[in-house]
Amino acid sequence: MEGKNFSNGVGLDRVQVTDAFWKKEIGLVRDTVIPYQWEALNDRVADAQPSYCMHNFKVAGAINQKREQEADYVQPVYTTNGFCVWPEDPGKPEQKFYGFVFQDSDFAKWIEAVAYILEQYPDPELEATADEAIGIVCRAQQPDGYLDTFYIINDISKRFTNLRDHHELYCLGHLIEGAVAYYRATGKNRLLEAACRYADCVAAHIGSEEGRLRGYPGHEIAEMALAKLYEVTGEEKYRDLGLYFVNERGRRPYYFDTEHPVSADQQGELRYQYHQAHLPVREQSEATGHAVRAVYLYSGMADFARLTSDEALWTACEQLWDDITQTKMYITGGIGGTHIGEAFSFAYDLPNDTAYAETCASIGMIFFAQRMLRMRPDSKYADVMERELYNIVLGGMGLEGTSFFYVNPLEVVPEACHKDSRKEHVKPVRQKWFGCACCPPNLARLISSIGSYVFTETDDTVFVHLYMGVRMERQLQSGMAKIEIQSGFPWNGNVSIRVECGAPETFTIALRIPDWCAEYRITGIDDADSASREEKNGYLYITRTWASDTIQIEFPMEVQVIEADSRVRETIGKAAVQRGPIVYCLEEADNGKDLHLLKMDGNARFETQEQQIAGESVITIRAQGWRQQKVQCQKLYFAHTKTAYEPVSLTWIPYYAWANRGEGEMQVWTRI
Repeated sequence: MEGKNFSNGVGLDRVQVTDAFWKKEIGLVRDTVIPYQWEALNDRVADAQPSYCMHNFKVAGAINQKREQEADYVQPVYTTNGFCVWPEDPGKPEQKFYGFVFQDSDFAKWIEAVAYILEQYPDPELEATADEAIGIVCRAQQPDGYLDTFYIINDISKRFTNLRDHHELYCLGHLIEGAVAYYRATGKNRLLEAACRYADCVAAHIGSEEGRLRGYPGHEIAEMALAKLYEVTGEEKYRDLGLYFVNERGRRPYYFDTEHPVSADQQGELRYQYHQAHLPVREQSEATGHAVRAVYLYSGMADFARLTSDEALWTACEQLWDDITQTKMYITGGIGGTHIGEAFSFAYDLPNDTAYAETCASIGMIFFAQRMLRMRPDSKYADVMERELYNIVLGGMGLEGTSFFYVNPLEVVPEACHKDSRKEHVKPVRQKWFGCACCPPNLARLISSIGSYVFTETDDTVFVHLYMGVRMERQLQSGMAKIEIQSGFPWNGNVSIRVECGAPETFTIALRIPDWCAEYRITGIDDADSASREEKNGYLYITRTWASDTIQIEFPMEVQVIEADSRVRETIGKAAVQRGPIVYCLEEADNGKDLHLLKMDGNARFETQEQQIAGESVITIRAQGWRQQKVQCQKLYFAHTKTAYEPVSLTWIPYYAWANRGEGEMQVWTRI
């Protein structure tokens, strides 16, 4: 990998989103989600579980200002998992820590989303609110830079004593990401300085030097955050700390054993798969354990593979990517097949009705994909990024922007959700908020920064990974070039790319060919004008001297009937429907109850039409199918007779739009 021409990201300072579809989503985040989440972080949303996030920062700040009153604060009672017990009267919280040990991170993700919005849509009032929040957070910081309210409030002498479970380094990672984004958006460095001081404090206590803890995060994200901090500050100490976390992870003797001793007969066992700390990262080839932690780690590994040109680290990233996408990923892009530990299951174990598929895990896959694309432009990474965006990410939030899914199943029967404890994690409707509220602010920060995922570039090539309406500026030797994309995605595959150069200049534009498109048509570039074309790794490379030119591309969006590998037992004899990047589902609102009795007709003709769902215009799909007639008698079991069917019209809606019309059944996979 030495000397490899890696690509750079193209940030929001150079990209303006003009796309009607995504501007609506960004506008929803700006006008609804961010204000709503600020109210939630301050415990002002009626009938929603309290957050206590800003409460904790205020209490920590008060302790910081007047520590002699520390004895006046009542110590909380904890469960065996180390989580605080919620107060009996949420309206009158005591001056102590409430919530999960990682509650601080909710602020960090909120401020990151705010930063991306401010970078695109300056808003003095929102910026003032953000500055006020930053002040509250910074007042909680300790003299040596430590900034985690769980230990500041409870007992600071116990900090860094439970890296496996208590999420200090996870909170550090999110703080860094929020601080970097806010600095880039506003030029204000108060939060960035606080994040740097916290990172310095961590480096003073953790590392390979004598007298320091040889630890690493139990919940990863600090790795990729420190890579980002290094790139924005140029300070090698942050690169070194992040690389230390990557290199130290999984080495024997296990660091986590020093915090959580194991018996002598367990010493030789492979353990900590849940934390991806069972093997050194370069020896890991199977995605294991908590899905969000895993993809956050893999994203950091990809960052440092690029920053250090580490071939072994890159190879591990590729193997882990292929393991996830070829054996452990749902058709919707969801990952994490089991609710037990929010984790990956074994290969091809992808149950539909008990799927966990956490929203944050799909967001983490997008982070991973973007970093892999910077290493090597291969459409397999961008194809997954697109799948995640148009299915799980959009589906994780209600169309109104004030309700959210933590879990994203592929089959729902509401009665089972309410009565079967094995499915209690599956919700038939989106929730207003969560005590563990990682997903809503994660959605906000991703959607508000969506423009930064469209392109990467090298000195001579612009890569187009996602098709949405944007304007991008690129500095050339002869001056500034402007690249404008107009797109019909996700409803039609018509794309126009306009290039305007101040003076003619030669470079390459590489266009991703989506995996769902069997054939495409491109016009506007005359082969006689010396344009060079080459298809490679799922991209069409067009090299020519650009001046004032337009490319027209048509990616036909045909309805596709999709089957799964026969090793996925849950989908045998079933098929799913996809059109373009969108996976579709059947919902009770259109097809009545007992969706399990429905059957697709493999020879049916599919028709598309525009339909309103909760005020949003979407493309739905219709086709003739069958409904199995119910057989009910006095016996539970009886001799088989010929199965009878009656013809019905089936209607599929975009998976992301389900559960916006009340509670009802839903399924992605249908008998065929």
